[in-house]
Amino acid sequence: MKQNRRDFLRIAGLAAVGAGLAIGCGTRKRQEVPEGEEPLSDEPVQQPAGPRRMKLSFYPYELQLKHTFTVSSYSRTTTPGVQVEIAYQGFTGYGEASMPPYLGQSVESVTAFLQQVDLEQFADPFCLEDILTYVDSLSPGDTAAKAAVDIALHDLVGKMLGAPWYRIWGYDPAKAPSTTFTIGIDTPEVMKEKTLECAGQFNILKVKLGTDRDKEIIETIRSVTDLPIAVDVNQGWGDRFRALDMIYWLKEHGVVMVEQPLAISRYDDQAWLFERSPLPLFADESVQRLPDVPRMHGLFSGINIKLMKCTGLREAHRMVELARSLGMKVMLGCMTETSCAVSAAAQLSPAVDFADLDGNLLISNDLFRGVAVVDGRLALPDLPGIGLVKC
Repeated sequence: MKQNRRDFLRIAGLAAVGAGLAIGCGTRKRQEVPEGEEPLSDEPVQQPAGPRRMKLSFYPYELQLKHTFTVSSYSRTTTPGVQVEIAYQGFTGYGEASMPPYLGQSVESVTAFLQQVDLEQFADPFCLEDILTYVDSLSPGDTAAKAAVDIALHDLVGKMLGAPWYRIWGYDPAKAPSTTFTIGIDTPEVMKEKTLECAGQFNILKVKLGTDRDKEIIETIRSVTDLPIAVDVNQGWGDRFRALDMIYWLKEHGVVMVEQPLAISRYDDQAWLFERSPLPLFADESVQRLPDVPRMHGLFSGINIKLMKCTGLREAHRMVELARSLGMKVMLGCMTETSCAVSAAAQLSPAVDFADLDGNLLISNDLFRGVAVVDGRLALPDLPGIGLVKC
């Protein structure tokens, strides 16, 4: 009887959190229990050792790239980051903030934000809505810092429930898609080398465009592989007519989708291009958070969701649901990240059309083991929380 009741409570917790409810919040009176019956307590039968309130800690951690990474507007060999931990009653949740240049955030800004966060005021990590609403209210921006807290909190709650988040949300891990592997802008020789290194491990490649030699780049890739290609223009095409001509040319060369072809401010040109494009167009820089999603309807075929842009898993999950309700496709992307943030995003992957979750594969100093790539597809580990093992 005792074990059955414990199982019932755990399953009820999974169902409530999966439905987006905040459970276990507030103060409850101890219930009256008839003689001979076991109480259904809100408290675990045995409390693990550890702090009775959540304790947030963090430290900077610079990510080292295996190769110089170049897009249409900059190059870099490292990415600044901040690692976050939330400890509670013997459990530890892991999160991270990654700050590539275009986010406009830094180790200093993330650290300053995290120093404001007071999680000790909350008695229960299961109050996800209350906690993350409070965190979001601390500033109008700082999305990467907010994502770090969100990821760590989800990891903590998932570990306390003993289940991965894809299961809490009710997703089938077998439906996780293939992930792209990104080939940055480089010399033809280096791009061929990078392509040959990864072509046997992936089912689809992602190629950065937005230069005056875009056709040469695609032809270089095509000289060594016939894998499908997704292209990311990073707002690099300035003219809608050139963009449309390029999209038709790209389709003839095995490209299957185009990401952010025009600048974010060019709504009329983007609508014109969307009406005529033979390939699906995905918004990246144009979409940051939940309110942006309906504005993309009629401009793009789908959206690219990144945890560092949208403040984490809570908002990302809502964005997936909203995009689907509008009949739009969904892509999951990432920055240069460790397996922590990549594995967190991967929890949503069974619900999306495209995944670009290779950020952990681009670095040489990963702190974790998490989501893997098997035969080109994302393989979600059956581990609680966001599915991590710290190395």
